[in-house]
Amino acid sequence: MSLIKSISGIRGTIGGKVNDNLTPLDVVKFASAFGTWLQNTQNKKNLRLVIGRDARISGEMVSSLVAATLQGLGINVVDLGLSTTPTVEIMVPELNADGGIILTASHNPKQWNALKLLNGKGEFISGDDGAKVLALAESEDFNYAEVDDLGKYETRQDAFDIHIQQILDLRMVDVEAIKAKKFKIVLDAVNSTGGIAIPMLLDKLGCETVKLYCEPNGQFPHNPEPLKEHLGDICELVIKEKADLGIVVDPDVDRLALIDEKGEMFGEEYTLVAVADYLLKHKKGAAISNLSSSRALRDVAGSHDSEYFASAVGEVNVVNLMKEKNAVIGGEGNGGIIYPDLHYGRDSLVGAALFLTHLAKEGKTVSELRTGYPSYFMGKKKIELTPEINVDDILAKMEKEYQNEEVSTVDGVKIDFENNWVHLRKSNTEPIIRIYTEAYTQEEADKLGDDIIAKIKSLI
Repeated sequence: MSLIKSISGIRGTIGGKVNDNLTPLDVVKFASAFGTWLQNTQNKKNLRLVIGRDARISGEMVSSLVAATLQGLGINVVDLGLSTTPTVEIMVPELNADGGIILTASHNPKQWNALKLLNGKGEFISGDDGAKVLALAESEDFNYAEVDDLGKYETRQDAFDIHIQQILDLRMVDVEAIKAKKFKIVLDAVNSTGGIAIPMLLDKLGCETVKLYCEPNGQFPHNPEPLKEHLGDICELVIKEKADLGIVVDPDVDRLALIDEKGEMFGEEYTLVAVADYLLKHKKGAAISNLSSSRALRDVAGSHDSEYFASAVGEVNVVNLMKEKNAVIGGEGNGGIIYPDLHYGRDSLVGAALFLTHLAKEGKTVSELRTGYPSYFMGKKKIELTPEINVDDILAKMEKEYQNEEVSTVDGVKIDFENNWVHLRKSNTEPIIRIYTEAYTQEEADKLGDDIIAKIKSLI
């Protein structure tokens, strides 16, 4: 099992030994470090933090530990209970809080959990700030409050309502156009909190929702990463129900995947492409994704006389570039939509509302909409790391091996060939090397990935 400490938070598997896994002592230590860092930087009394969790089995235990630890530091806690990552992000500024902690391991399997750390804007803390939190955790230089100064604890039950209303109020979300279509939608929420939030949104939009795996009990019925190989059940159900589309979200509801009316994947990469197509028709401006995202976004932005820029992988990097370029839309090719008119965070709820607006206004089926976009195919593979493998050495060897091609080392190694590309990078959240490829056909993309894996193995 594993404990992964990164600038964006702490992630690990439940149980086992301290410092090797995400044990109760590790949860307390890192909650203490984040709370202490906030106290050191805010220079004010009565700090207030918002916490919320996905539905994974360990969530209640981890949430209780975090809340009690923050109270022990003298920090007031607002607990949203079962929530989503974007909902917590929305509620931090909504409540004028000083920060937040989201308790979720995102797309990781059920044995994992994590503490994701937010600043007072409801955005992930910066790399520099994350490093300071990690340093505090190592030093364990904490000063807990005396009994009369313990933090207060309160719960809120209205966070989803607030989040959804803010989406409905957006100028670019046309509620009446969506209602007129009376879409029938199958939803796979992998038995987490999307099973609560997404039906609430769809109901407000006048859609009929067919629920699949929407019981928030944390018992994931399939691998929770919303990839094609995990989504056979919803693809079949969309056809059986004669639905207009299918919606899939991950456990913390920051990734959005779509299924067309024929039971075929719309393509994770094309969630952002479709939303950008809609928005850039009405407002010219920059579109942002990361180096591992499809060239299709660049093409669509260009068709609307708008610019496209690519950041290093990671939501913080995407957000920073979005702010720098004053982007209209941004996100990550894994189905993460970041719409700055609402907030700077990946949000499946606003992504769904914008996509449904686009679909309603175009008057097309989902499959017809998809055929209007440039046809690229992504391959996503990975190599499990073992202790004897030096990943940095592998990346350096790969850079040298392909030095005659267009190579970027901004984030790992990206090799651009004439008709395809491959991006190799060490994951920040799992002990693996991620291998992203793109080509004109799925076969070519997969073959490129296999060829690169064979090349890496030859260099080990």
